[in-house]
Amino acid sequence: MYKFILFDLDGTLTNPKTGIVRSIQYALARFGIRETDEQKLQSFIGPPLLDAFKQGYGMDEGQAREAVLAYRERYEAVGMFENEVIPGIPEMLSTLKEEGHVLALATSKPTVYAEKILTHFHMADVFTAICGSELDGRNSDKAEVIAAALSALGRPDVGQVVMVGDRKYDILGARQHHVDAIGVLFGFGSEQELCAAKPTAMVRTVGKLSKFLRGVMQ
Repeated sequence: MYKFILFDLDGTLTNPKTGIVRSIQYALARFGIRETDEQKLQSFIGPPLLDAFKQGYGMDEGQAREAVLAYRERYEAVGMFENEVIPGIPEMLSTLKEEGHVLALATSKPTVYAEKILTHFHMADVFTAICGSELDGRNSDKAEVIAAALSALGRPDVGQVVMVGDRKYDILGARQHHVDAIGVLFGFGSEQELCAAKPTAMVRTVGKLSKFLRGVMQ
């Protein structure tokens, strides 16, 4: 059983689709791009925004940074709270903490946003550490975020640690630190995407995730 559990945020603890998609559309409009394909925009949930704008719309460094700033204008004002907690998550987190697990957040989202979201949804208190990126783009790679979380937890034996996330970035970042990783299929990553990243395990529901983390899954 894992003592230290690192959680991704978007798609793992909350469903942020509405706020992120609308904020990306707002940013793209600055460049005269009217994007109505929400499935395409959903791919922005998970990777660092700067990379997503470059890869998704062929932007250069300067354009991508301008797009991120435009995105944040709307996201900070209203987007971050166009969001909802995935059913069952608060109860699972409380149970894990009560049973002695040490919980940390490891997200590519800026730490300042992650803290506000967790506080808004009354989930901040269960986490020993909340680790994310910087607003200037530093530490946005998931492996860097996981390194920060491990440091904040006192560098525990990696055999006692697991990363939980819904995208390949969570799995690949964990593997760089020799940390086990659980892919959750109730988020935004497809089963094909997660399988290709080779997680330690995959689960389809919050209930099964809770049982797995608590060591009660048959």
